[in-house]
Amino acid sequence: MGGRVYKKGMLPKKEAKKALILGVGLDNEDGHVRITRGENFHLLGGSEETHGTMQEKAVKFNEKLKARGRRLEEVSKEEFRDIAHEIGLSDKNLL
Repeated sequence: MGGRVYKKGMLPKKEAKKALILGVGLDNEDGHVRITRGENFHLLGGSEETHGTMQEKAVKFNEKLKARGRRLEEVSKEEFRDIAHEIGLSDKNLL
């Protein structure tokens, strides 16, 4: 019979759906820790070149979203894949 009891006007708010692109680079050999956070994305690790490429792709992805008038939380898996292909990512880059 358990459950929460809420007073009038105290019902929990519906949480907004959130989405995030996570980029992980595994080719770092110089010991430098690279972390970049931006709108819709967090990028971790990688060589200087790899991390720079991830930054470029993340920014381009956001530009494509804005051009479509969409938010990351709103796109389907198919639309996500379409945008990824448009910016030069292949399916091997996507999980």
